[in-house]
Amino acid sequence: MLSDRLTGIGPGLTGWVDRDGPAGTERDSMTDAPATREHPWPVALLSAKLKDYLDRLGTVWVEGEITQWGVSGGNVYGKLKDLEADATLSFTMWSSVRARLSEQFKQGDHAILLVKPSWWVKGGSLSMQVYDMKHVGLGDLLERLERLRAKLAAEGLFDPRRRKPLPFLPAVVGLVTGRDSDAEQDVLRNARLRWPAVEFRTAYASVQGDRTAPEVVAAIRRLDADPEVEVIIVARGGGDFQNLLGFSDERVVRATAAASTPIVSAIGHEADRPLLDEVADLRASTPTDAAKRVVPDVAEELVRVEQARARLGMRLSAMLAREIDRIGHLRARPALADAGWIVDRRAEELTRWVARGSELVERGIERQSARVGELRGHLRALSPQSTLDRGYAIVQGADGRVLRGPQGAPEGSPLTLTLAEGVLGAVSTGAVVRDGTVGGAE
Repeated sequence: MLSDRLTGIGPGLTGWVDRDGPAGTERDSMTDAPATREHPWPVALLSAKLKDYLDRLGTVWVEGEITQWGVSGGNVYGKLKDLEADATLSFTMWSSVRARLSEQFKQGDHAILLVKPSWWVKGGSLSMQVYDMKHVGLGDLLERLERLRAKLAAEGLFDPRRRKPLPFLPAVVGLVTGRDSDAEQDVLRNARLRWPAVEFRTAYASVQGDRTAPEVVAAIRRLDADPEVEVIIVARGGGDFQNLLGFSDERVVRATAAASTPIVSAIGHEADRPLLDEVADLRASTPTDAAKRVVPDVAEELVRVEQARARLGMRLSAMLAREIDRIGHLRARPALADAGWIVDRRAEELTRWVARGSELVERGIERQSARVGELRGHLRALSPQSTLDRGYAIVQGADGRVLRGPQGAPEGSPLTLTLAEGVLGAVSTGAVVRDGTVGGAE
């Protein structure tokens, strides 16, 4: 290891010591002793020694993400980033090695590289010389992706019934995409061509690499929390399978499923659809297609309104014409053409019923008149007035009670006599014996 070959300057040390034996040049033999303040090494010597040490190291396979890929004169100059830690290495691949590669590579690819440390003496920089390169983990990635797909499907996240409908005419549209990307321009340009008044709220996020998942999740949540945003478009201009892995991340899928705002996936990749397409409320084939499906065309809508008005007018005219014809047919029927037959046909019957009614009324009146006479006779027979008319009188004492015997009117008691044609006052003279007079009334 390089750490075993070199020792750093520190307490008790005045230079670097070569532990591998004598140096290979005459100049090295002159400076086998450690460098001191009085006898420092020249820069070229130190750089040559570093190159000698590094050249002794063998090759090693390294795994990471290609974050820079530049081609100049057929050679490739790039950088490889650790998949988890914040560590980056520069690498160089000569054109001869690149010509032997069977696969194509670009920025954002996940790859393994066969490298060997290389020290550039003139520039004093360290890079990794690449001797071979391969895409890594495609089989493993596909297997993990299918397991995740099955897990999320079992939870019901891909159920079409949970998808939310898109608003007909959203006033504010949220957009998650890369900064200054073609996808952003496609969505904005096509949406505003269709409906100039539409407003966009854009949340920029990385759409490639390790930062894709956390940044896309944060953008979705920020737009979903905005009460004015009615629909969210997640757009990217396509890419290969590995570049789209961030849109199959479980965090992105679950954030999309948990959002209350409808989400449109516009990743634009047909062959290997990311899991975002499965959970989104609508999948668009391209960012342009997303703009067309989210924002209606004002010209098309005006045409539809005119067509609807024309259809409505035609149907209303047809309905009125049909009803006019029906009324004409009804009026042409014999029953309505001459209504006098109805009266003529019913006149005789009406006369008969009128006569019958009069007869029944007269009979009823006669019968009830006789009944009233009978009741009047009974009433008169039972009336006290009839008794008075026959010469009888009603005698009442001073207290107004009707007397039933002489004991109720002792001699001298005032009496009231009610006759058929008036009332008399009298005074009792006492009881009268039928066979002789004992007393009388005045």
